[in-house]
Amino acid sequence: MVAPQGLIAHGRGEAFDYVIGERTMPAASVATLAAAALLLKAEWPVISVNGNAAALTGKEIVSLASIVSASIEVNLFHRTLEREKLIARLLKSFGAKEVLGVGSAASRTIRGISSSRANVDPNGIGKADVVLIPLEDGDRAQALEHDGKSVIAIDLNPLSRTSQVASVTIVDNVVRAIPALIRSSRKMKELPKSQLEKYISRFNNERNLANAVEQIVQYLQGWMEN
Repeated sequence: MVAPQGLIAHGRGEAFDYVIGERTMPAASVATLAAAALLLKAEWPVISVNGNAAALTGKEIVSLASIVSASIEVNLFHRTLEREKLIARLLKSFGAKEVLGVGSAASRTIRGISSSRANVDPNGIGKADVVLIPLEDGDRAQALEHDGKSVIAIDLNPLSRTSQVASVTIVDNVVRAIPALIRSSRKMKELPKSQLEKYISRFNNERNLANAVEQIVQYLQGWMEN
């Protein structure tokens, strides 16, 4: 399911987990509330899944999709039909009723993306208003925003292009972020849309990313002093 390049990318990402103390920072918790509100308020939310996300949090992604009534779509940088089918099969083994984006189903092209990740399912990411993209590359995050979609990113690097262009960025390890989204979504599921809108309107991604960087610096200063 996971491409060799994906293993390298995961290792690079985990290096950032060390500098945040392998814990969920306050900035990530704030972003999680905004992300949960955005998913719950969305008309057509979609969770985009690659090999890494499926291998690390496949079961949790299926659970989250059920709670927020989101579709699940396979979308790969190094796309092969075999990998798509393997990921879809895994997700279905965890209870997903439908997995979009497999094979010829990914028939719409998102402009501004040079890789095969441009190919999306018109019934999924193609018509989504909110897309959750864990473990992402920056060009697609930016292209989705330009396509009129709100992007929720999960990225351990607050300075990455993905983090900077997303509507909401959760600076955390995906293995902590998805379970946290599940907990928040369950608690917020019965809130009226007006209350969900307050969580969204009060959130500023640029400011929250600056807070994340500040919290990383504070952690590292404390670690060096000790």
